[in-house]
Amino acid sequence: MDDIRYITGFEKEFPEKLKEIQNPPAGIYVRGCLPDESKKSVAIVGSRQCSMYGAKVAEYFGSELAANGVQIISGMACGVDGISQKAALSAGGSTFAVLGSGPDVIYPKCNESLYEEILNEGGIISEQPPGTAPLPAYFAQRNRIIAALCDVLLVIEARIRSGTGITVRYALDQGKDVFAVPGRINDPMSAGTNRLISEGALIALNPDCILRDLFGSDASAENTSGNESKEKKIPRRAGIAGKEKVIYDLLDMYPKKTDELMSLSGLTLQDVHDALLKLRLCGLAQECGKNNYVRKKL
Repeated sequence: MDDIRYITGFEKEFPEKLKEIQNPPAGIYVRGCLPDESKKSVAIVGSRQCSMYGAKVAEYFGSELAANGVQIISGMACGVDGISQKAALSAGGSTFAVLGSGPDVIYPKCNESLYEEILNEGGIISEQPPGTAPLPAYFAQRNRIIAALCDVLLVIEARIRSGTGITVRYALDQGKDVFAVPGRINDPMSAGTNRLISEGALIALNPDCILRDLFGSDASAENTSGNESKEKKIPRRAGIAGKEKVIYDLLDMYPKKTDELMSLSGLTLQDVHDALLKLRLCGLAQECGKNNYVRKKL
């Protein structure tokens, strides 16, 4: 592929964030663009075999952060990585994939279309030369690059022993803030993230938590283009009140049945159905299975 370029650590284009870490790569292979170092970046990592909850959370955070001008860094793996990157692109943002193979080797194959989309609105980065097959050792090495390129690391679902823990250690060594999304205490997919929180990781209850960490108490992102700067506030709930707001506040990432919503809200079944219909039309609720509903992004 003629569009692959090799950037050494001595060149101006080589990311400053990579120069600052221990054992920086001698150079990187790049297709597409490199992250804009004038903008904030968040690395989103997590389980390849994520639950429906993990998938929804990854989509939620990837979309909201990207919509607020945050660049998403990840590894293009199945599960949390790929889902968050797809969501970032759908929100009109940019995302960058750090591979554990050569920059021309698409792995996993299930994300072939994502690979092509990333080239249009971001970039592919690898320490390995073109043609290099994906090997476990390369994935561990690339995790330090993922951690280096971000300002904040977000972990969404991880088992106690997982490759995500390697990325966390690199991020901590590099002085980065680490956020983790909490999960059910009896869910093995959330055991790793819950442990991180118990050991001092910051709790990511919603994207606002990360945006405040990145941009301060006003929680606003600055999208820069040339010398122009544009401030974008965090999206807020708008246009919902009354029974719609009651039902929206009861929804979360775990599916709830209409009869459960009726019991919790004290509303009639017809009122619940009417509220859910309006929330779905506004893009604030989604049906996942018959009569099961979850909250969508704000």
